[in-house]
Amino acid sequence: MSVQLKYYPDIGDVRRAAKLLDGVAITTPLIRSINYSKQYDCDVFLKREDLQIVRSYKIRGAYNKMKSLSAEVLANGVVCASAGNHAQGVAYSCRALKTKGKIFMPSPTPGQKIEQVRMFGQEFIEVILIGDTFDEASEHAKNYCLANNMAFIHPFDDEKVIEGQATIGLELLKQSRIPIDYVFLPVGGGGLAAGLSSVLKDLSPHTKIIGVEPKGAPSMSNSLAEQVNKKLLEIDMFVDGAAVKRVGERNFNICQSNLDDMLTVDEGKICETILYVYNKAAIVLEPAGALALSALDQYADEIKGKHVVCLLSGGNNDITRMEEIKERAMLYQGLKHYFLVKFPQRAGALKEFVAEVLGPTDDITHFEYTKKTSREKGTAVVGVELKGKGDFAPLLSRMKEQDFFGGYLNDNAVLMDMLV
Repeated sequence: MSVQLKYYPDIGDVRRAAKLLDGVAITTPLIRSINYSKQYDCDVFLKREDLQIVRSYKIRGAYNKMKSLSAEVLANGVVCASAGNHAQGVAYSCRALKTKGKIFMPSPTPGQKIEQVRMFGQEFIEVILIGDTFDEASEHAKNYCLANNMAFIHPFDDEKVIEGQATIGLELLKQSRIPIDYVFLPVGGGGLAAGLSSVLKDLSPHTKIIGVEPKGAPSMSNSLAEQVNKKLLEIDMFVDGAAVKRVGERNFNICQSNLDDMLTVDEGKICETILYVYNKAAIVLEPAGALALSALDQYADEIKGKHVVCLLSGGNNDITRMEEIKERAMLYQGLKHYFLVKFPQRAGALKEFVAEVLGPTDDITHFEYTKKTSREKGTAVVGVELKGKGDFAPLLSRMKEQDFFGGYLNDNAVLMDMLV
């Protein structure tokens, strides 16, 4: 049974956090997006937390928490668990405060984030890769903490961390020349949502606050729907910066009161947004950093003519992930399809498939085939890229009419994982 923690950020404490962060966290720009403003017929502004020195807002909460600790506690060292961005904030703070830190990170964490953590912390930190998810890494970190009597710097469920993240709200209200109608923000463990929403509810109560989660890790959405903070059994780790099985208890309580809506976004849509923002505005976003923008489609009617802010929470994206991001985006858009294709065991079968089944703009991007001499037909795994979503139905029809169709893989996650 969960314990109800009656905590709400005090605006005075948030202002004190802002003073502590002066010279550590920069005041990130609030920039009007020409493309998104035109697309949604409103004023869309981007709060660029991806431009922080650690390329995410996490420096705010991590540093504020560590500054609240006594010299004696800091001398004994700190421990944290993180999928990447909080780890960078803690690592930076360790070096700034000359404090030793143990950084526990999930084993699948992108290499770019791991190297950044080591760069920011240098000789003051040690990175320990353990577990498959944030929750598993966190459990190991807490056990290490207890065994070594060290301070645990929680990535989201901590009062000083929440107050540090809340300083973004003070900046927003100071930077915006007109009242803000909507704020879209990403939700992982809920520290940012709890902090930022508390400031806006106090100082800009008319502002609608919309939280956004990845479809594969809807921990806050599910908990709010059931009115109790519940732990998910399984999550998709693709949006590593927002993939937690259970949100913070403090954060859940605050978000339950403050959020006007909670949305989920398909991981493919997030990938589409990452590519769009990179191509149109030369902004590099990690998956969690693109969550807020990815949700605007769901509010297209409501935000017309309004003043909208989307928080870009981080830009720690590993370049090696771009092929996967492109693939997921195309699958989501209906432009990439995988089939089991039955080829007759005779010369010219492939030529016939290319000439008579594929459309004039269809392109084969994946092909795996092994000839089996004892069979009349051999099955190949074929990936086809289309120019338009409407090209799919005609392609499928021709494939079936000419007896090449052996199966469609996009709807079968198990087979896709095995064969592609």
